[in-house]
Amino acid sequence: MNQPKPLHFVASTALKGMAMGAANVIPGVSGGTIALITGIFERLINAIKSFDINALQMLLKGRFREFARHTDLVFLVALFTGIGVAVISLARLFKFLFAYYPVYIWAFFFGLVMASVYYVAKTINKWTLSVVISFIVGTAGAIFISVLTPASENSSMIYLMVCGVVAICSMILPGLSGSFVLILMGNYQLVMINAVSELNTRILLPVAVGAGVGLIAFSHFLSWLLKKFHNQTIAVLSGFILGSLGILWPWKEPITEVFGEKIKTIGYDWFIPGMNGEFFYASLFIILGMASIVLTEYLAGLNKKTK
Repeated sequence: MNQPKPLHFVASTALKGMAMGAANVIPGVSGGTIALITGIFERLINAIKSFDINALQMLLKGRFREFARHTDLVFLVALFTGIGVAVISLARLFKFLFAYYPVYIWAFFFGLVMASVYYVAKTINKWTLSVVISFIVGTAGAIFISVLTPASENSSMIYLMVCGVVAICSMILPGLSGSFVLILMGNYQLVMINAVSELNTRILLPVAVGAGVGLIAFSHFLSWLLKKFHNQTIAVLSGFILGSLGILWPWKEPITEVFGEKIKTIGYDWFIPGMNGEFFYASLFIILGMASIVLTEYLAGLNKKTK
């Protein structure tokens, strides 16, 4: 089997990272879903959990090549570089698009995530009763999370670190959006829009510290689940993706509440659209979102055949 050239590997991994980063900026879309679809989810989890005592010993003894191999460092650096570039560059763009074209943006990602359910679920080797129950539990859990009432904004350092822990765990879970969790915790506007756009380190640093600690700890647990209960774990993740579709429904009105001088969105009032021009354009974007996943799967299949 021919191994991919280093430059090709780095470039393709960075592009997958950019896709994950773009997904994580959108409330309701999970970067973990993109990781599953592009075939790097388990590799990502295993690479993150490799930052253990052995890795620390290699680093302290100056065995940098062994450290890089042990932690799959080239893969992680390329991936997280892509994620970082996408998050920083797209924060302002999505702020503009949500302000002027919210229905079309929601529609595109609704189609993308809807198609993802099939492609993720089909990786399950065998559908048993426990797998079906896991799928139902995952779906119900995501629906429950989607109807929770958001908290108010909180900029304390401890709370920002907790936001980092919870959000990063959500970001690597398919179907559970880190951005939407930040909305529920009341800090989406503060962290993902204002702080990222302004590169406010007072806000971003504690979030990053919490994210780093949470990512390593949670990756060990998730890796264990994938090894011991692979089909059930994928079923739960598929259910999360299905249950998140309600968040992405394009036709909704935000329910707001005043907190002091600030107006915050605390939920949505969903409705059935009328048969007008906006509906047909939005339907086109739903189809484009679905087509992007189908195309991604097709190209991934071609890539496997050429190896």
